Amino acid sequence: MQIEVVKSKIHRVKVTGADLNYIGSITIDEDLMDAANIIRGEKVQIVNNNNGERLETYAIPGPRKSGEITLNGAASRKVAVGDILILITYGRMDIEEAKKFNPSLVFPNEDTNLLK
Repeated sequence: MQIEVVKSKIHRVKVTGADLNYIGSITIDEDLMDAANIIRGEKVQIVNNNNGERLETYAIPGPRKSGEITLNGAASRKVAVGDILILITYGRMDIEEAKKFNPSLVFPNEDTNLLK
């Protein structure tokens, strides 16, 4: 049997942009993506702490050391600049592997979104 478990989490990042006219996705500072083991195109669940919205999209890398967190396309309607988000990815694995698995948890600076 396989189960779905948290693979990575970027905890409490601030939205820096919302671009309705961009073709879908979330742009994430590539340093944060690397730290959380998130790859380009990977599905990301977004939890908005400010309004309770939950949505899914895919990750695209933003400039390193920029702290960029931009929601693009229709997802931009679900956030406001300054909202606090939790970004989560999941992986499927067998239950024995899942018992030993440790997710990548990233806690960036809440003011700058940069790694501490």
